[in-house]
This record gives sequence, structure tokens and C-alpha cells, in this order.
Amino acid sequence: MLINEKQIKRVVIKIGSSSLTSMHGEISRRKLEKFAEQIVELKDVGYETAVVSSGAVAAGYRKLGCLDRPSSLPEKQAAASIGQGLLMESYSELFLSHGYVASQILITRSDFSDEKRYGNMHNTMNVLLERGIIPIINENDTVTVDRLRFGDNDTMAAKVAGLIDADLLIILSDIDGLYDSNPNDNSHATLLERVHSITPEIEAAAGGSGSTVGTGGMKSKIQAVKIAMAAGIDSFLGKAGTENILMEAVESRARGTYFTPEPDAFNLDNEKQWIAFHSGPEGKVTINSHGIEAIVDHQENLYCSDIREVKGRFKDGAVVRILDEEGKEIGLGRINYSNEQLSGYIADEVLEPAIAQETFVCSRDFKLPALV
Repeated sequence: MLINEKQIKRVVIKIGSSSLTSMHGEISRRKLEKFAEQIVELKDVGYETAVVSSGAVAAGYRKLGCLDRPSSLPEKQAAASIGQGLLMESYSELFLSHGYVASQILITRSDFSDEKRYGNMHNTMNVLLERGIIPIINENDTVTVDRLRFGDNDTMAAKVAGLIDADLLIILSDIDGLYDSNPNDNSHATLLERVHSITPEIEAAAGGSGSTVGTGGMKSKIQAVKIAMAAGIDSFLGKAGTENILMEAVESRARGTYFTPEPDAFNLDNEKQWIAFHSGPEGKVTINSHGIEAIVDHQENLYCSDIREVKGRFKDGAVVRILDEEGKEIGLGRINYSNEQLSGYIADEVLEPAIAQETFVCSRDFKLPALV
């Protein structure tokens, strides 16, 4: 099917906890079955689908002996260790009953920041999708600490969509799209059906979470959409409980909000996605106005002679932040030299390329929510 005149084949579907749980906060088998049946419909007509599924803590906390959803990190992680198996068992049974195989992939943010592991994930998921398997992806809550968390599955789903070069990211939740103001406070709020760029007004309209079960509110969904749009990926935000929401979403006829980058918009290839969103810069380099003109305005390489200052310790091939002489961030790039080599080249005014245009991400062009 076509969205914004683009053929849709590979789809990432993010389903939130509130869309899989009962009124008591436990996993609802009925909701899970309905959701799985819709994915099967997509598979039957040829779509490659990956699922980012919340619900591990919800599936496991009662088995842990908790009456209510736990609030402490150790109890959440213990509940997730029980719930991940139970949730995966349910998905496997449901898909196998329709002739499809599901696989489990548990990841952390550090899996994205390590370039080798990032490449391994990319290769693994491609093999699974090309062979008709349905990857069920979740954050590895049993081992993840706060500083290594994605924060919410919306962000993780957007990063997964970029990782596997998806054509469409579908974010399902308990809300039916993005409004121009909070519909809970304003009865005249209007649903935005098509969005081509995330403006400050749209970010201001993003409110809080609509549920006490999930962790991602509208703000996190907008941040996820910005990541997807920077990679040239269309996104859809809609209500999980809507009948046939998945098929209607890929056919561009569902009620909700479609986020479609303009056809001539910038987008990031896989390497630049890793640099922009996952790398974790190891140092900073300050460049002069001539360097800015070269790498930003003329899309040329940045040379050592245009670097004014080097901060931090890094090896050649590391990703560094690029600043102007007032300290404003210009972008990120993969540096060709270690900090020691670079400092020597600057002192000797050596004319060598420090950062190639092919490994430079300009924050001005992409207006990213955060480069890492």
C-alpha cells in the first residue's frame, strides 16, 4: 500500500501497556488475541512486521505476589523477569496457531550505542523479517538501570524502525491521535490528520500520559516521531482499540495522525542514524567560521586547519560533538584522528580531512530533539 506515494512493505508496530491490560492492570488475553489477529492479517497479505511490545511488568507482577503494579526498581525488574516469559509464551502460541513463528529480542540502550552490537541487531532482524518471522522486541527490564534505559517504548520503537529501515512506524496507545490542544481540557480540540514537520506549536500541544499503566505520554510519542522522520520513515499514531486499526493504518485510511516527511526532506542513512541517535560522543571539537561554511553550507569535508580547540580523550573513528566558537553545537561527526593526533595537526596547521561529509550529521538541517 501507499502512504505519501511510498510503497509500504516493512512495518514496526508499537503497542503500549494500557492497550494490552485489563482494568485491573493485568495482561488481557482477549486484547492480546485481537492484536495478534490483526498482525496475522498483515502477514497474510505480505507485510513484514516487527512488534515492540510493552506489558512484561503487567504480565508478571501478580505472579510475584504484588497486589498492585510495583513502584520500586527491583520489584519491577523481578516482575519483568516473570512477565517476559509469560508474554512471549502467549505471543508464540497465538502466532503459531496461524502458522507464523515469533522470536524474542530483548535490548538495552547500550546495545544501540555499541556500533558492533548495533550492526549485529540490524543483521539479525533482517534475517528474521526476510524469513517471515515476527520479532517481538522489548527493553530488557530485568537488567537495565535508569541511566541505560530508553525511557519509554515509543523511543525504542522509533530507533528499531530506523535500525531495520522500516517504511512505517505504527504507535498504538489509548489515544486516537495528535490534537491541536489537549482534548481532555478543550472540547473544541481538533485532531491533526496529517503532519509534515514537528513545529514548536505541535510540541507545545503534546500533553502528558493518558494512562497510569504506561510510561510514555504524547510528548514521548512526538519525540519518537521526530526520530523516525529524521530517518525518512512515515509514522502513524492511533487508538489501539479501534477496529482493524493496523490494516487501516497501512492503507492510509485509519482515524489518527499520519506523520509524513516531505518528499524532498533530509533523511539519515543507517550509519548517520547511529551517529545521530546512538553513538554517545566522546569529545568536542570547536571549529571556525570557514569550517562551518565548508561542512554545513557546502557539504564538504572538515579539515584540521579549521579546528580551533579539542576537548576530551578519544581514538580515531570516535564520534565527537562539533561546536562553533561561541559553544553552539553544529552537529556530530566521526573524527579521523585521536585527540592527541588532532591536537598536533592543529598546532602544525596540517591540511588533512578531520571529518568526512559522509559521517557528519548537521543539527541545523534535522532539527533533532536531541542528537543522542
